[in-house]
Amino acid sequence: MSRSSDMHQEHESQWSRVRARLRSEVGDAAFNSWLKPLSLLRLRDGEVVLTVPTRFMRDWVVSHYSDRLRSLWSDENSDTRAINVLVNPPAKPSARHADTEGDAEQLSSGGHASEGSRAGSSPEFDIGAPLDPRFTFENFVVGKPNELAFAAAQRVGNAASVPFNPLFLYGGVGLGKTHLMHAIAWHIRGMYPDRKVVYLSAEKFMYQFIRALRFKNVMAFKQQFRSVDVLMIDDVQFIAGKDTTQEEFFHTFNALVDQNRQIVISGDRSPSDLDGIEERMRSRLGWGLVADIHATDYELRLGILQSKAEQAGAKEVPVRVLEFLAHRITSNVRELEGALNRVLAYSNLIGRSITLETTQDVLRDLLRANDRRVTIEDIQKRVAEHFNIRLADMYSARRARAVARPRQVAMYLAKQLTSRSLPEIGRKFGGRDHTTVMHAVRKIDELRQSDSTLSEDIDLLRRMLEA
Repeated sequence: MSRSSDMHQEHESQWSRVRARLRSEVGDAAFNSWLKPLSLLRLRDGEVVLTVPTRFMRDWVVSHYSDRLRSLWSDENSDTRAINVLVNPPAKPSARHADTEGDAEQLSSGGHASEGSRAGSSPEFDIGAPLDPRFTFENFVVGKPNELAFAAAQRVGNAASVPFNPLFLYGGVGLGKTHLMHAIAWHIRGMYPDRKVVYLSAEKFMYQFIRALRFKNVMAFKQQFRSVDVLMIDDVQFIAGKDTTQEEFFHTFNALVDQNRQIVISGDRSPSDLDGIEERMRSRLGWGLVADIHATDYELRLGILQSKAEQAGAKEVPVRVLEFLAHRITSNVRELEGALNRVLAYSNLIGRSITLETTQDVLRDLLRANDRRVTIEDIQKRVAEHFNIRLADMYSARRARAVARPRQVAMYLAKQLTSRSLPEIGRKFGGRDHTTVMHAVRKIDELRQSDSTLSEDIDLLRRMLEA
């Protein structure tokens, strides 16, 4: 066997060991999506050259795995100086040279290829967006507000054939739509590796369509999107009012449905409520199963916080801190997780234990922002409706129990859910003194211990106000 053949075999063995270590570190899902397609082209003069199928994948590898690849290769071969990655270099020597110049990217720099290196050629459509390895079914916390959407997502992920088409998930910002879409994609890739799953935002769909028009390459665009097994489009409301993009999406949708290919779509509203979307498109979006994700309730928020704390290995977070955050950060899950991360980072960096007091101090700005979302007027209106009294009774001098008790409940909730001072709250209730508000808060606190019906009413009102 020649010396060059021996060297090639040794380099392949080194690459196999690097791949094995990468798989064990990042897990099967991430490895199969981003690292398995990598191939070793050559190792010469201390330079490792790898290839990937698309520019998008090359950029992702450069951004997320550059340091680790360089380190693992150095462990295997101490002569390694640099690692380059190419996008499918052609077989012809002249073309290979041109591709190396345009598409090679040194991983040691951590940069992306310049836009200039791509000019003058027709575009490659890297139609999928990256999947977040954190967004799996196992990491999704299920509660009443999202149980239907979760069950539907699991059904799509497990099904060998299309159960309903499309699956349309809708809800507000940060409630878990994107998490479920990524989870479906990861699950299908694990269960059915041969199926082509593409996830991207409606915004990226539009920009790729515009790019195809610009380069007069619409047919390639159509072929790529209509050859997938599962198409997942996030935030479909983005194409509202964009008629040409809607037209193309409409035809792509129909083509995939005709081929019995699965479509999963998310939006901020139900299909029937999407403004700026053609009627025929709204009709198509509602064909399958429409599942909404409601605003989180207290129990779900607490469950999410407990799960995130466990994932972060932060067993030292007191339960009362988690309960406090679940009560006060009510806008969305993203903000809730961000609040917990800030508290954990503060504890790690400053070296102080996590207490309710430090939590309030660290999150002062966030808590103020959340407080502003619930106003005393909101509370008065909701309480009056619940107890079937007039809104004017909140400010009146009437002292009948049927009026006075709801008024005290509203004062209690104003103290709990807003940052207003006692005098400010009193002024909102017909110019009452702050001592009247103090009495109301103490009285409701006492009654909650003995009157389970009243306690349930207050919990319900709180959930509705925080939603």
